[in-house]
Amino acid sequence: MQGPTVLPFTNLEDSNLYINRELSWLEFNRRVLEEAQDPQVPLLERLKFLAIFSSNLDEFFMVRVGGLQQKVQARIAQGSGADRMPPTEQLERIGQLVRQLVAEQYRIWKEEVQPALEREGIVIRGLRDLTEAEVKHLREVFRQQIFPVLTPLAIDAGHRFPHLSNKSLNLAVQLQRPGQPDKLLAVVQAPAVLPRFVQLLPIPQFLAAEKASATSVDGTGKGHVFVPLETVIRMHLPDLFPGMEILGATVFRVTRDSEYEIDDDEVEDLLKTIEEEIRKRRRGAAVRLEVDVDDPPEVEQFLTNALDLDPQDVYRIPGLIDLNGLFQIHGLTGYPQLRDPHFVTQLVPEFVQAPDPWTAIRSRDILLHHPYESFSHVVDFIDAAADDERVLAIKQTLYRTSSDSPVVKALQRAADNGKQVTAVIELKARLDEERNIAWSRELEKAGVHVVFGFIGLKTHCKVSLVVRREDDGIRRYVHLATGNYNPQTARVYTDLGYFTCNPDFCDDASALFNYLTGYCELPQFKKLVVAPSRMQTFFIEKIDQEIVHQTAGRGGRIIAKINGLLEPAVVQALYRASQAGVRIDIICRGICALRPGLPGVSDNIRITSIVDRFLEHSRIFYFGNAGDPQVYIGSADWMDRNLSRRVEAVWPIDPPDLKQRLIREILATSSADNIKARELRADGTYRRVPPEPGQPRVRSQERFLEIAAQNAARRLPEVPTPPLPVENVLPSKARRPRKRQTG
Repeated sequence: MQGPTVLPFTNLEDSNLYINRELSWLEFNRRVLEEAQDPQVPLLERLKFLAIFSSNLDEFFMVRVGGLQQKVQARIAQGSGADRMPPTEQLERIGQLVRQLVAEQYRIWKEEVQPALEREGIVIRGLRDLTEAEVKHLREVFRQQIFPVLTPLAIDAGHRFPHLSNKSLNLAVQLQRPGQPDKLLAVVQAPAVLPRFVQLLPIPQFLAAEKASATSVDGTGKGHVFVPLETVIRMHLPDLFPGMEILGATVFRVTRDSEYEIDDDEVEDLLKTIEEEIRKRRRGAAVRLEVDVDDPPEVEQFLTNALDLDPQDVYRIPGLIDLNGLFQIHGLTGYPQLRDPHFVTQLVPEFVQAPDPWTAIRSRDILLHHPYESFSHVVDFIDAAADDERVLAIKQTLYRTSSDSPVVKALQRAADNGKQVTAVIELKARLDEERNIAWSRELEKAGVHVVFGFIGLKTHCKVSLVVRREDDGIRRYVHLATGNYNPQTARVYTDLGYFTCNPDFCDDASALFNYLTGYCELPQFKKLVVAPSRMQTFFIEKIDQEIVHQTAGRGGRIIAKINGLLEPAVVQALYRASQAGVRIDIICRGICALRPGLPGVSDNIRITSIVDRFLEHSRIFYFGNAGDPQVYIGSADWMDRNLSRRVEAVWPIDPPDLKQRLIREILATSSADNIKARELRADGTYRRVPPEPGQPRVRSQERFLEIAAQNAARRLPEVPTPPLPVENVLPSKARRPRKRQTG
């Protein structure tokens, strides 16, 4: 194949062609916040998105902001990304944008969501709103359930400022001894072991009579009334400081740097090293201080100094601090009218009709689309392997899994049954390290061979391999996935799973596990494309292939559904393809460094992001290949970490019916979304994609629920044809060169 035609008039390494990673991530979180603002989203789901926004922001500060602050302290002036924005400028712009977003979050909460919840009988009471009966009830709750776990901490010459846990909620209490002029300061930490909100006994007079039997019911005819934990503690501060005069109390919250780096040359025992880093992380440097907007200046100054923060690291919160706690309210039972419609994950006919997973997979390769199609088939596959007398060995990667994982239990049971079981557990899965350490020890106790992979690379690929003795000899079965072996997240993440007993895939899976567990160089894989050795080169070759087809008059076409696009080499390849006239659609949920719509650079690139009920997580790569499409799925995004610092796998989908399902069903429907999709503009901001006149309204996730139900009802492995073929998913106006978008 001839090399691609490169247009030399543009310097594709120009920093102006790239969107900053951190600012792009904040724009993603803005899209999450927009779901909380959308009145078409059910009320308790709007509440959930407010909590997700806060949870996302916490992790952003713990990982990304902490790293930038370290660079500033080390006097690193140059940015490390392709945009080359200096760390000081990044922190300044992050601060501006976060303050804007948080202000909007609290406006939505106080002006829209909270009043609407009250009308539905779900109330969060402030101190001034409590009745005498409620105060009496809270007094009893405090005495029995809260007071025993509180520890008041004085701060003076004999009591140094305490170490406050990451993301902990605290009260800074100003006190004075009777008859003495000196003001004292103490801290009371609201224990994380207690619920964020204290629920009051049902107060019948709270609800209007007509609402008690209509919308404001939870199945019992009673509403729910809550009081924030810090409010209950504030009410009873005299019990914690008897004999002292309470001058005031301010709520504040600390976020700490949770990122860590491991020196590959110094590691002797990875498990012990990770455990030590986790202990250090609990005492990481503070990176953010959230304080009540009415916090006295002297208290704010004291906390800022004590935590060794700068004034720009302080965020004054106009309301209830830490909206993560709203997950508790979202978890209330009842209120179906305030939630997304209930959905049933569909069972797949191939598995339902077969006596066991082995029969189903031998008959044909099977593609699952979660959560629309049930993850139970994956659990059943591993369960069946654990209990089947003919199964000799199971090999399994685990990156993230649930706290009560049926997959782990099946592996333990398989080892108890005498099978050869190997688990490759990634200890460095961010913020899941402790859970994975615990699972590794439990598995080792059961006799599972536990391997931690490579010191310098994260094992992010999702692979399960079963070796079974059958009448005609040894046969292997493989499950490959775009997402984790986690039944809980499988209900809220969109992912793809692939079952096969194709010998080429089985050979590759065996070779991959040998690479992960032993000493060997990466082999020449037959089907799998594996990072870090080959994947980046592979994708660039595929992009260049489309340039060749386009310049030869055969037409070039690329569609990718990913979670992040950051790797400069891939971005530059896409820019070259656009310059050559290749039409490119990218459905990128999160971070995106590429600027679409730049004249002469990215006119032919359209990028959208879908934020909806489920978290978009699957990765699909389509290359037109002059009318003979090549389609791949896998665990990797087009990010530098996926392509260079992780063990990842992508693989082709060759069976024609499954390939067409990916093209005409999943990619076409996702590309046609004009309800929950936002389009990226050249300036890094997003706009909603409204339906054009006469264009059908498409909400892709709702459509996928319908398709899964249709497939299950047919109970046949045929593929339905959706109304929009992949060739027509790009609106005609987007194919023409567009003017630079700014502002």
